[in-house]
Amino acid sequence: MPPILNARNLAKTYGANPLFQNVSFTVSEGDRIGLIGPNGSGKSTLLGILAGRVDPDFGDLATRKRTRMSYVAQESQFAAGVSARQVAENAMKRALVPETDRANLAAETLGRAGFEDFEAEAISLSGGWRKRLAIVEALVEIPDVLLLDEPTNHLDLAGIEWLESELEAGRFACVVVSHDRYFLENVAIEMAELSRVYPDGILRVQGNYSEFLVKKEEFLHAQSKRQEALENLVHNEIEWLRRGAKARTRKSKARIGKAQDLMEELADLNARTRGGAAKIDFSATDRQTKRLVELQGVRYSIGGRELFDGLDFVVTAGMRVGLVGPNGSGKTTLLRLLRGEVAADGGQIRKAEALRVVYFDQNRPLDLEVTLRRALAPDSDSVIYQDRVTHVASWAARFLFTGEQLNQPVGRLSGGERARVLIAQLMLQPADVLLLDEPTNDLDIPTLEILEESLLEFRGALALVTHDRHMLDRVSTVVLGLDGLGSAERFADYSQWEAWQEERMQTVKSGPRGQKPTTAAAAAPVAVPTKKKLSYLEAREYATIEEQIAQAEDWLKNKRAALEDPAIASDATALVRANVEMEEARSALDRLYARWHELEEKQG
Repeated sequence: MPPILNARNLAKTYGANPLFQNVSFTVSEGDRIGLIGPNGSGKSTLLGILAGRVDPDFGDLATRKRTRMSYVAQESQFAAGVSARQVAENAMKRALVPETDRANLAAETLGRAGFEDFEAEAISLSGGWRKRLAIVEALVEIPDVLLLDEPTNHLDLAGIEWLESELEAGRFACVVVSHDRYFLENVAIEMAELSRVYPDGILRVQGNYSEFLVKKEEFLHAQSKRQEALENLVHNEIEWLRRGAKARTRKSKARIGKAQDLMEELADLNARTRGGAAKIDFSATDRQTKRLVELQGVRYSIGGRELFDGLDFVVTAGMRVGLVGPNGSGKTTLLRLLRGEVAADGGQIRKAEALRVVYFDQNRPLDLEVTLRRALAPDSDSVIYQDRVTHVASWAARFLFTGEQLNQPVGRLSGGERARVLIAQLMLQPADVLLLDEPTNDLDIPTLEILEESLLEFRGALALVTHDRHMLDRVSTVVLGLDGLGSAERFADYSQWEAWQEERMQTVKSGPRGQKPTTAAAAAPVAVPTKKKLSYLEAREYATIEEQIAQAEDWLKNKRAALEDPAIASDATALVRANVEMEEARSALDRLYARWHELEEKQG
């Protein structure tokens, strides 16, 4: 069968710079395509063109007859006075779903999405529940093609898992713009990256996100080799031209033309591969104190509902705490307690003297009228970063902003660019404790990876709320799970918390209606089943661990040879140092072998 959607040679320009040119894109039956790309590459615009909501400057879009299309935008807007049920019913009316099917379809889809009160007013819902409702609105239209623009941005982890199950079970084709790497790993069966680095403006690969990374690396390696070869060819042709070649013969004319073509190709390749990465590095203080914040028996309730009851937890220097739990479980509230913005109802929160706490608020507004220059450097044309004066132009370039953008209002920036402004403001504040509330929203994948690296290098303590499971797994040294019923528990990683949460929900469902589980039951440890499938991070680790072991064995061999060197036999200090280094090498090798065995067991 022909594709459902067939876009050819699309081009779109906003302002002076083109977003993309000559991009072609098809959607066929059964496709689940993950669409990624740097901030500002035009992902949302391309999705809008596919949905018929944005007109391309050039190119054509052909849609199969009687195709039913549903589109979920980044921001979910609903009219006042409309309930969740009415949102679903109105969507089915627009899509001409048979009236006899509407009541059951609305109730079933809202129920799967986790809604209990179908009559709740849509605009009164939290951001996460509005996002769920927007997805429900699209699903009840029974689409042939579902287009989703950053659907995980406001969803909690449970909401993301629900969406994954809907997409995997759906009979529709799907294109989803997302920077959530675990989500792409679990959902996509095909990946596409929109970027000027590719000759056709887009790279499309069969497979999930990790398979895409392999193919992308192969492509970029081949492109690098081509660039190197072109540089050599152009160098030779320039040398020939410098010797005074003249276009007197047909052969000379052809060679001059070929040289010009090679130079143009090299210039195009250089322009496409020229890029950069945001430089993110948070400033820690020189504090030597180990125990920074101590919570003892902390109790807090809101609206008559108990979020924490008897919470005991200590935040120490170097600790990176991932806070997880469903929407409304108190993650942001706990950050506000740590910050001192709200007071606990009971218990004690002790902080080290003169503790410097820096808070990233996911809802912190930016003045959209102020220029980028003033947003980055409010008081002058420079900032002080790590005790050094840096001009605002250099500071802006660190976050991939150009000099031309400095005098533009913040309102003209994309969502990802605004997020980078907030991070830039955060970096200017030295901290003992960093509190980050959903810092990943709207950031592209390269920026996410740099943010992860900077958090891993941060010397202070960190408390992180994020729906990005990849960042949570990579950055957190401990996970504090909240169930929203007053209980909290400490875990080694996200999968342990997930099993605990499932067990807790079973306890709630099996007990008397509305009865809260006992504190003993809430705190009881849960047996975590051994997973036989490697996670995304574990699979990448497993793929390289044999090479790491080989390197560690070579390192141990070198250290053993150094220890046996007769030249240090009479030098006690050197002998002790060599022995310590050899033991360190042996311990590192033992750890790698143990980890290899663990991954082998898990792989099955």
